[in-house]
Amino acid sequence: MTQHQTDYLIVGAGAVGLAFADTLLDEDPDCHITLIDKHASPGGHWNDAYSFVTLHQPSATYGVNSMELCPDRVDTHGHNAGMYPLAKHAEILAYYSKLVSERLIPSGRVAYHPLTEYRSGPEDAAAPVHTARHILSGDPVTFEVRRKLVDATWFKTSVPATHTPGFAIGDNTRFAVPGDLPDLWQTSDDLPSHYAIIGGGKTAMDTAIWLLEAGVSPDAIDWVRPRDSWMMNRKLLQPARHRLEGLIEFQLSLAECAATAQDGDDMFAQLEQRGTMLRIDRDVTPSMFHFAVISEAEVAMLGQITRVHRGRRVSAIEPAAMIFDDEQVQLPQGTLFIDCTASAVPFEQRGNARPFFDGSVVTLQLAQTPFVPYSAALAAFIEANFDNDQEKNNLLPPAPLTDTTATYPYSVMANLMSAAILSNNKKTNAFNARSRLHPTGPAIAQMIKENDPRLAALADIGPTIQSHMPAIIKLGMAAKAIHESAG
Repeated sequence: MTQHQTDYLIVGAGAVGLAFADTLLDEDPDCHITLIDKHASPGGHWNDAYSFVTLHQPSATYGVNSMELCPDRVDTHGHNAGMYPLAKHAEILAYYSKLVSERLIPSGRVAYHPLTEYRSGPEDAAAPVHTARHILSGDPVTFEVRRKLVDATWFKTSVPATHTPGFAIGDNTRFAVPGDLPDLWQTSDDLPSHYAIIGGGKTAMDTAIWLLEAGVSPDAIDWVRPRDSWMMNRKLLQPARHRLEGLIEFQLSLAECAATAQDGDDMFAQLEQRGTMLRIDRDVTPSMFHFAVISEAEVAMLGQITRVHRGRRVSAIEPAAMIFDDEQVQLPQGTLFIDCTASAVPFEQRGNARPFFDGSVVTLQLAQTPFVPYSAALAAFIEANFDNDQEKNNLLPPAPLTDTTATYPYSVMANLMSAAILSNNKKTNAFNARSRLHPTGPAIAQMIKENDPRLAALADIGPTIQSHMPAIIKLGMAAKAIHESAG
């Protein structure tokens, strides 16, 4: 049995674990860090993602604090034209590989164990030995952890390649996951005559856009959307150093609409009027919101698909039919069914929130929704710079993972409260001012340094949001009750 010693054992070398390790490396120069992960390469679920996936958000605030993800430029073509780049699948994997091989391991204070599965914690608190195994050999390995175990797997990310469909697949049915689509050219003598996309989330949207851009006719696509979704308008979420005004508009819209809305649906209707939120079909009121970010050009493309099946879930597929419980919908023979039903973040985790800091365990969750890498980096900063769990948890209450229009006001309220807590602490406020993962902090700090004239417009934001907080809290607490009843 191989034995190792470390100060922090991080389980999971994806976006969460790596953001934590990267910040901790700088904030605690005396600690040793060990990363273990089931995958053969760093990047977590990105290793399993389909090859044409991109970030939803601009790359400027994704990854880790120490390293930029994409060149600072504007896309000149495609559905992201005029906006800052969205990192592609290959770029993200290369980024994380470079981080580990050129920064973390060469520091001499980080060990990385791929293809390693965490098994169990210590039986005796006085002897903090954690067990794992090397996946390919099955050989056991132990880690004596001097300080803390860091659980970077709380999100339990699911992607199509690792997801088990929740419907039966009949014999001789053509079935695929999105990652299979780029290889269709290899069967050019037996291409599908029709396509059926199953799922209503961002993966399904990505798949539909890929098919359309590949030349597939909208009439050759059926789309099963159990729930329609609202999406955030990407043009307002550009890097703050370039388009801070858009982020200000977005934040003010959230606060003002939450303050005047009767419920979540009313809030989204108001946000749509302002151009903050988008939907594919203006005749359908979405009930789902998974924090997806999309461009207006993508929405226009998706609207071309009219063979949409709403409000129902597929129970089985056959070579030329979809079955919805007791109803069968006929499709052309040779239809290729594409499973997009995996949820990137299983929302059943909403009921499993726990303190970030609990004795010898750190559980990485959301500090602000949906900023995953930022939340992990912030947790590392707080771990290294504050003395006890109560103080740390007061600064970092877990943010709710909401997934419906009815519950989203709870997330808005929680994010605003978190921002207030962090800005009122000198240490965390200074961290936000220099963290590239924070959506506005570094840009505002630079504006202050340069006495940018745009600072005048910023001066009114805080008081405006503060004046709306009683109404935001009223709506947010009503949404919180709905969220907790669903958990």
